[in-house]
Formats: sequence, C-alpha cells, structure tokens
Amino acid sequence: MRLEVDITGKVFKNVAGERHDVLVGINFTLASGEVGVFVGPSGCGKSTMLRILAGLDHQYQGEVLRPAAARIGMVFQEPRLLPWRSVEDNVRLAAPQADEAKLATLFAILELSAHRKHFPGELSLGLARRAALARAFAVDPDFLILDEPLASLDDALAARLREEITTLVGRRATTTILVTHNLEDAIRLGDRLFLLSARPARILHVLPIRTPRAARTETEIKDIRTQLARLNLANI
Repeated sequence: MRLEVDITGKVFKNVAGERHDVLVGINFTLASGEVGVFVGPSGCGKSTMLRILAGLDHQYQGEVLRPAAARIGMVFQEPRLLPWRSVEDNVRLAAPQADEAKLATLFAILELSAHRKHFPGELSLGLARRAALARAFAVDPDFLILDEPLASLDDALAARLREEITTLVGRRATTTILVTHNLEDAIRLGDRLFLLSARPARILHVLPIRTPRAARTETEIKDIRTQLARLNLANI
C-alpha cells in the first residue's frame, strides 16, 4: 500500500476562539512495506497527525491518499484493552476472521501464549502493550500506526519488544508509521526518519536508512546516532 500525505495545515481553536496552528507542511510518501518513523518534541502535534492519517480527523487542509479498502491497525499510547474481555477476546474482537493457527503464531512471537485467557487487569504494562500489538497485527493491516508503543518500558523490555515488532513488520509488506521520542527505537525500527519541529510541527529533516533492519550492525547504528547529533536539532 502506498501512502501519500500532504497536510498543508491543521488548526485548533480554543473556547476563547484563539487559533493554534498544530501542523504545517507535512509532506511525504511511504511505499508498501516501508517503515517511517516520526521523532519530535512533546506536544508538537504527532498524535494529531496520526489521527488524520488514520481517518479519525477530517478537519485539516491538504490530502491523505491511500487505498479506500486498506485495512488499518493502530496501537495507541495506552493499550486501551477492554477490561472485561480476555487478551484473546480483545484480539478476536478486532480480527474475528483470524484462525487459531494465525493467532497461535502471533501470540508465540509476542510471548503471550501463556496469557491468552488473562484479563487486562492481570497484565503488566509490557504484556498489555504486547496484547495491543497482537490486536493490531491480527487484522493483517495494510497500514499500521504505532503511537509510542514502547513508552514507559524499561530498556531491556523495550529492546525485546522492539525485536518482536521487527519480526512482525518483516512478515508482511505493511506500510508502517511509528511515532516515538526515543532515537534508539527510531534508528532500529525505521527505514526513514522524519525529524519534526516544535508546534506547529513541520518536517525539519529526513534521514533514510538504507541497510535492512535485520542487517544493521552496532557500528552502523552508532554512525546514524552521530549523524543525528550533528544535525543539532535541540528540540528533538
């Protein structure tokens, strides 16, 4: 699925009628199977951009082009699981067509096999985030949106979940957008990095990463960190 985005402007007005520009000049294209990662300061408008891309917000200037029948999977900043349903039922509710073999494989990759019958209140934050990922991937998305999926996790757990996301993204040619504050996540997961300004968010710099995720060495990752440091983008 090819995604073409040209958001020329997004404006909020508060109750006093004051205008607040949120997004301006967000223009990019992602090809099928490509992972674009957006990094920017808190409050710059990243989540607003994701709502527009997901088709949840139509009040903006510009256009977003993607196939009308594209299946969308989305992971929010919070897991947003239904507390009265088990992990498996949360996933099946989003993807009723998923068969047992597919779910078993998905739960195994995300280390959820032993937690299928558990309820969200019985899960740690890491397991809840895995369940949210399972729900998104179970629909076989053409377009996957990940909004800070590793936030509030310790470094070791985030690294494990990063590997699991890499495995899942690599299994299908899904166009993926990831929003994060963490440059490590961006470098290890992205094919292209989009660095955003403070509000109103605009794209300051685009950094393509040519080496496939699975083939990136620690030396290459360090070099990318150095490139980003040289940009001296103080608001990132």
